[in-house]
Amino acid sequence: MSALLPASTSIPADWRDLLALTKPRVMTLVVFTGLAGLLAAPVSVNPVLGFAAVLCIALGAGAAGALNQWYEADLDAKMKRTASRPLPAGRMTRQTALHFGVGLAAFSVILMDLAANHLAAAILAVSILFYVLVYTVWLKRRTAQNIVIGGAAGAFPPLIGWVAATGDISALPVLLFAIIFLWTPPHFWALSLFIKTDYAAAGVPMLPVVAGVTTTRRQIWLYTIPMIPAAVAPWAMGLTGWVYGAASIALNAVFLLFALAVLANKATEPAAMKPEKRLFAFSILYLFALFGALVVDRWVIG
Repeated sequence: MSALLPASTSIPADWRDLLALTKPRVMTLVVFTGLAGLLAAPVSVNPVLGFAAVLCIALGAGAAGALNQWYEADLDAKMKRTASRPLPAGRMTRQTALHFGVGLAAFSVILMDLAANHLAAAILAVSILFYVLVYTVWLKRRTAQNIVIGGAAGAFPPLIGWVAATGDISALPVLLFAIIFLWTPPHFWALSLFIKTDYAAAGVPMLPVVAGVTTTRRQIWLYTIPMIPAAVAPWAMGLTGWVYGAASIALNAVFLLFALAVLANKATEPAAMKPEKRLFAFSILYLFALFGALVVDRWVIG
């Protein structure tokens, strides 16, 4: 196991393992929301500079993922879902992962500063440090509220995209931040309910492990309630048009129904947690569709 290998041990790093360190599936959603924030901005952006800004968001997210796996190699080795990652599987040394993550983080922030502006680069740096130091190092092993506070790290991309385009912060990107911040607990706790045994085996104090499934289902519902008005607010405040408004109402109605089904479910075994699996799957589609509607509203309807 690479977490136990001495730093001097030499293991050639395959490009596929380096890519796996960046958590590409997670990065997809991060990049999309960052791109949506950039495209929703009321300014014209040079395509080359816009591409560079989105690339920086992707690289920053990848750096955060790599540093997360560097720090959590021991936890990943204890969980079936993560045991095949490069570090616990012994395909890479921790030193390689650390150097890769730090280098990628520094490059993404410097490039953002050159391609966009100082504020966008500063927020990108804060988002990386928040995910690594606040969520990964400080919160994850210590409190069941880890995903609540740590979820702020994943809410930064649309704000960064907007600031990269405009150079300032206004109401709409703040609302986009709030939507993702409030969406993260229902999304992640739905997943944690049916992989609870993984977290228990690793000793991670996720909410279902320390508070039980009933409390977790109630918390999913409680975070869904403020998420809905936050998601509708851009339209209600006149910051977007009818396309986003209609999409947000429809998507939130479905999310509400799925969250109610989770609240009503009494099952304790993963095999019987179909409402939780459905909510988790839909929550991903929800964010893609909601931010996609934002872009369509801005560029098609104008």
